[in-house]
Amino acid sequence: MNELTRFSLQRRHLLAVGAAAAATVATSTQAWAQAPARVLRVGHQKGWLSILKGRGTLEKRLAPLGVKVTWTEFNAGPVQLEALNVGSIDFGDVGEAPPIFAQAAGAPLVYAGATVPRPALEAVIVPKESPIRSVADLKGKRVAYNKGSNVQYFLVKLLQKHGLKYGDVQSVFLAPADARAAFERGAVDAWIIWDPFLAAAQKMLDARLLADATGVVNNRQYYFTSRDFATKNTDVLRIAIEEVNAIDTWISKNQAAAAAELSAVLGLDKGITELYLSRARYGTAPVTRDILAEQQAIADTFFDLKLIPKKLNLLHAAPVDLL
Repeated sequence: MNELTRFSLQRRHLLAVGAAAAATVATSTQAWAQAPARVLRVGHQKGWLSILKGRGTLEKRLAPLGVKVTWTEFNAGPVQLEALNVGSIDFGDVGEAPPIFAQAAGAPLVYAGATVPRPALEAVIVPKESPIRSVADLKGKRVAYNKGSNVQYFLVKLLQKHGLKYGDVQSVFLAPADARAAFERGAVDAWIIWDPFLAAAQKMLDARLLADATGVVNNRQYYFTSRDFATKNTDVLRIAIEEVNAIDTWISKNQAAAAAELSAVLGLDKGITELYLSRARYGTAPVTRDILAEQQAIADTFFDLKLIPKKLNLLHAAPVDLL
């Protein structure tokens, strides 16, 4: 074999090796490009998460991890939890009661975070000229509230604190809009409601606050996820809760600006959102065993009232990294 033939064979071999390597790189690149990026699908009601969405800070924090964020707005917590149950969202915000019903219905719910107690954000109100002057005066009266909500638990505990039983009042189960209409026309004697509906009733209807939840129940807001998402994305959830807490911190230091922004989100007068934010408490953190114990008490109460069909163990909805 002469040198020219040997060189030709070597050149063919190198070209073949190079082509194979290039094909491998191209295949790997294509596979990487087609690999599904992680997505955090956020469900939210008008409120804190709407402000977070507007800031875009969650997207910035998660971008280096290759995580995309999508947002879907809902009009109520139970609807969000149903979306979680069918696999449409991964993260959302809700009050104390809806997660209890979701867990009772078998949803793969996991608590991701909780606010500090916010008892002043729910209360019993009566018309300004009402003869009802104390909680004891509610005995035998028609009290409107949303069935199965956090205010129902508040009512139970409020009555107990004042020596009354749950059956001592006439419960009128109405959603907020219908309850407001009934309150305005005098069809009910009292209304148990949460902010911003509470602030709106005080400002627009001149309603009188009879008692809020201070010293009765904690009234936390919760952030939830699914068991599958929590297991695979602890880093994403940690950042999400940190960013929610950052919004809490910003609102606490900038209430005038926050009230203006929130009034635009909610479609309410700024005076209403100012009253709402003035009595809120700020801070969001991961859920602890003590916080789960609070939820356990609510679940046990709802079971005793026959609102849920079975006893629950709240540890079944505990964060995957619960200490």
